[in-house]
Amino acid sequence: MSDENNQASASKRRGFLKGVVSVGIASGIGTVAGETLAQTAAGPTATGIGSKPPTKATREANAVYANQLAFNDTQDFQDASRGLIATLPEGVIPSSKGGAAWDLGQFSFVQGGPENNSPDSVNPSLWRNAKLNMNHGLFEVVDGIWQVRGYDLSVMSIIRGDTGWIVIDPLMTADVSGVVWKQLVIPHIGDKPITHVIYTHSHADHYGGIRGIVDEADLKSGKVKIYAPAGFTEAAVGENVIAGNAMSRRAAYMYGNLLPRGPAGVVDAGLGKTTSVGAITLLTPTDFATTTGQKLVMDGVEMTVIMAPESEAPSEFMFYIPKYKAFCAAEDATHTLHNLYTLRGAKVRDALLWSKYLQAAIDMFGSDMQVLFASHYWPTWGNERIIAFLKAQRDMYRYLHDQTMRLANTGYTPLEIADSLRLPDSLARQWYCRSYYGTVFHDLVAQYNLRLGFFDGVPANLHRLPPVENGKRYVEFMGGSAAVLRKAQAYYDKGEYRWVAEVVNHVVFAEPQNVAAKHMLADAYEQLGYQSEASSWRNFYLTGAMELRNGVHKVPFGSSQSPDTIKAMPLEMFLDYQGVRLNAERAAGKTISFNFVMTDTKENYLVGVENSALHYSKGQTSNSADATVTMTRSDLNDVMMGNATMEKLVMSGKAKLSGDTKKLGEFVSWLDNFDFWFNIVTP
Repeated sequence: MSDENNQASASKRRGFLKGVVSVGIASGIGTVAGETLAQTAAGPTATGIGSKPPTKATREANAVYANQLAFNDTQDFQDASRGLIATLPEGVIPSSKGGAAWDLGQFSFVQGGPENNSPDSVNPSLWRNAKLNMNHGLFEVVDGIWQVRGYDLSVMSIIRGDTGWIVIDPLMTADVSGVVWKQLVIPHIGDKPITHVIYTHSHADHYGGIRGIVDEADLKSGKVKIYAPAGFTEAAVGENVIAGNAMSRRAAYMYGNLLPRGPAGVVDAGLGKTTSVGAITLLTPTDFATTTGQKLVMDGVEMTVIMAPESEAPSEFMFYIPKYKAFCAAEDATHTLHNLYTLRGAKVRDALLWSKYLQAAIDMFGSDMQVLFASHYWPTWGNERIIAFLKAQRDMYRYLHDQTMRLANTGYTPLEIADSLRLPDSLARQWYCRSYYGTVFHDLVAQYNLRLGFFDGVPANLHRLPPVENGKRYVEFMGGSAAVLRKAQAYYDKGEYRWVAEVVNHVVFAEPQNVAAKHMLADAYEQLGYQSEASSWRNFYLTGAMELRNGVHKVPFGSSQSPDTIKAMPLEMFLDYQGVRLNAERAAGKTISFNFVMTDTKENYLVGVENSALHYSKGQTSNSADATVTMTRSDLNDVMMGNATMEKLVMSGKAKLSGDTKKLGEFVSWLDNFDFWFNIVTP
C-alpha cells in the first residue's frame, strides 16, 4: 500500500486509534498509575495546612493517650536500633530522574526517645510511632539475616545462602533498592551474587524495587530465581486495575502525598515513614509457593511455608527458616493493628482467616522460633516475647471478627458496633496492637461488610438519597445554611468535631460554593486529624481540610504507566478495563462485535457490546464481526506505555484494522477517560 493510501486509511480509523488502548494502572500504595506520587515538602499545597492551632478539646483528647499509655516502656526503641551496622549518613537517595527518591531529612522535625514529647497537633501515640520509624540503616537481625529499614515504607531483608544472597521484598522503587544495595549491603556484608528473591505478597512496596537489584537477563538465564505465593502475578496486577484511578486518588489522601511534612502535616505513614518516589518495577516470579507445609530450598537454605491468601493481601505467604530459627511473618504480624479494609480502597480482608494463619505459625514453629521479622517495622527476639506477640496479634484479629459478628447476630448495625467496641485492655495496652495503620473502628465495619455487605438492615438506609440531594434537604430541614453553621459553631466550640463534620458536610454538598461552610468543615477535619492515632485517618482528614480551603491542586506525577505492570497484565484484564470505561448512556441501544487478534501470543478474542455492557469470548473470532484488529501484544504494550501510537503502527503495517473501521471509531466514542483529580470533599 502506498504512503498516501496508508495515510487516508489511517485518517478514517483515527477515532479508534486515539482511544481504545488507553489504560491506567495504579499500584495502590500512594501511587499514581505505577509511579509513586512525588512527596510535597513545601509549596502551594502547604497553604491552609495547620492554619488553625490545636484547640483545647484536641489537647485534652491527646492528653488521654499521653496519660494512659506506657511511654516508659523502652523495649521498642531498643529493638528498632538493635544490630545497626551502617546508615546512609544524610538519609537521602537521589532519583535517576532528578530530585530525591528518598529524603528522610524532610522528617527531621520528628525527634526524641520513648518519652512523650509530642506537639499538640499530633496524637502522642502516633508521634511515638513516628519517632521509632526514624531509625534507618542496615541492621543485623541474627548472624546470617540482615534488614535494610528506614528507606521506604517497607523493609528489605537479606539471608545468607551457601553461595550468595536471598533477598526478601526488594522495597518499592528501583532507585532506592539499587542505592541501598550498592551503598549499604555490598560494602558492609559483602559483594556476593543474588541467587533468589522472595516476594512475600502482592503489594507494590514488596516487589516494585526489583529492577534495582536484579538484571532481567540473569532471571532469564536462571542465575536468579524469584519465588512468590500462588496467584501473585494476577493479584499484583489485578487489584489496582479495575478501580485503579479511584484507588490512586484515595491513596494520595491516605499517604498524605499532597501534604507538607511537619507537625501540622504528615508525620508518618503508620507502617513506615512514607513511600519512596519513582517507578515501580516488576519481574514476574519463576517459582511459586503453593501449600502450607511445603519445603523450599534456596541456595542451601530450607524454608517451610504457611500460605496466607486473603489475609493482608490476596496473595501472601509466611515461612520458617530452621537454619536461623527465624520466622518471616510477611505483613501478617507487624507492630500495629493492620487494615482489614484499607482507606485507599481494596477488597475487605478476612480477620478470621488472618487469625488462623497466625495460629498455624504458633502450632507449627512456636517452640522453635528465636527471632521473628516482617516486611515492616523491626524484628522481635526471644521465644517468649515472640509467642506473646503472635498470640496478641492472633487474638486481636479474631476478636475484631468474632465480636463484630456476635453483635451483628443480636441486631446491632455496623456503626453501632464500631462505635461501641474497643479492644480489651490486655490487647490495647500493647504498643504493637495500637491503631497506626488500621483502626478498630473501620476494621470492625469491614468485618460486618465482609459477612453481611453494605446494608445494615435498616430500611431507611436501603435507598438513601445521594449526597447532594441529601445535603439540600438536610439543610432545608435544619433551617438553612446560615442556621446550620451557627449551630455547628456552638458544637465546634464544645469540641464535638465529628458532629460538626456530619452536619456541615451536608451544607458543603448542598452549597459547594459556600466558603464559610467549607472552612468550618476544614476546621473540624483538621482537629480530627490532630487527634487521630492512625496515620491514615490523620492524612485523610488533613488532605480533606487542605482541598476544602484551597481546592484541588493538580501536581505533576510523572509517568502515566508502569511498563512492567502493563507487560504482566493478562489480555483479559485489559479487556475488562475497557468494559469499565464503557459509558452506558453513550452505548445505549448500540451494538458492535470485533475480533481482537494478537499474532505473537496467539491470543484471539471476539469482543462485543450489547445492552450497554462489554463481553468477550476467549479463543474465538467470527467472520461476521463488524471489524478486526490485528497486532502483536508487544506493540499493544508499547501503545499503552506511550512508546507508540496505533496510527503509526497501522501506517507502518505493524497493525491492521479491517472491516467497518467507522464502527470501531464509534465504539471508542463510548469509552470514558478518567480524570485522576476528581473531587472528594466537594461534589
